[in-house]
Amino acid sequence: MKKLSILIFSFCLVNLVNAQDTFSICAIDTLTGEVGSAGASCIGAPQIPQGCYILSDVIPGVGVIHTQAYYTAGNQNYAHALMIEGIPPAQMVDSLVAHDIGNNPTIRQYGIVDFYTGVPRTAAYTGINCDDYKNHIIGPNYTIQGNILLGQQILDSMEARFLATEGELACKLMAALQGARVIGADTRCLDDGVSSLSSFLRVAKPDDPANDLYLDLNVPSTPVGIDPIDSLQILIDNWGSCLVSSVNNEPPSQLARFYPNPTGEILNIDVNRLINHAVIIEIFSVTGKKLLEREFNSNKIQIKHGLESGLYFCRINQSEVYKILIR
Repeated sequence: MKKLSILIFSFCLVNLVNAQDTFSICAIDTLTGEVGSAGASCIGAPQIPQGCYILSDVIPGVGVIHTQAYYTAGNQNYAHALMIEGIPPAQMVDSLVAHDIGNNPTIRQYGIVDFYTGVPRTAAYTGINCDDYKNHIIGPNYTIQGNILLGQQILDSMEARFLATEGELACKLMAALQGARVIGADTRCLDDGVSSLSSFLRVAKPDDPANDLYLDLNVPSTPVGIDPIDSLQILIDNWGSCLVSSVNNEPPSQLARFYPNPTGEILNIDVNRLINHAVIIEIFSVTGKKLLEREFNSNKIQIKHGLESGLYFCRINQSEVYKILIR
């Protein structure tokens, strides 16, 4: 696939954006060395010409920094310098908190991943005074963070989709955003009937120039009623056919019930809503590797899985994804 750049405005347009940037993901592909970044927010042009693209700093061959929640360019520039020096993400967070340019780190949020040593390192931070609902998830090669959200289900859905999607890092990042394509995911957009007003997706190969990334997509704004995640999906489909089905415009409808959860060597699943229909069950590791796929013609399912203790993701009929814990 050839490089594609859709860049809209200069990166350093503003010094201070007195607004919060909402849900985003930073990630590394440890096999290819690619680093990537995606996000969406209920801010956009003309208020902020680039939309939420401003929060992303992708450094080819090194890592990704997301500086969000009351964004300031000063904090982002400082974080960039720390990453170039090879400072581990956890120490970067400590330093950003200690040296906040506005002397108020409690309103900031950060997601940081790097591949500086050839081994993924991750860290995230959510200040206690970020606007609710706020939280972050730290994985072995990714961080997911957000504020002003409907709730934890937005972040969980992003994580589940990212982990359950196979293929290029770009496709996994797009899947993560689709996991948050829920009306009012950023609650400021609830009355607009969309998840957000702007979105972006960026991936760098290790040898990319800093200003010419392998994939650099930005949707700084959309017409009324058009979700920018849908617009981003069209761009990435045209680029490389990362076909990801859209989620419903409401929180997950819970097709299935797992019991008990945590479970032992036998997983029980009740899918009463799918009675008289074939049911496809897929189980994935936390790194997104498919470990099991079976088809059933019963609404009450028992699976002797043979998996080791740990956290897994189970997908029902290639749509809803659930966390399961095996003891």
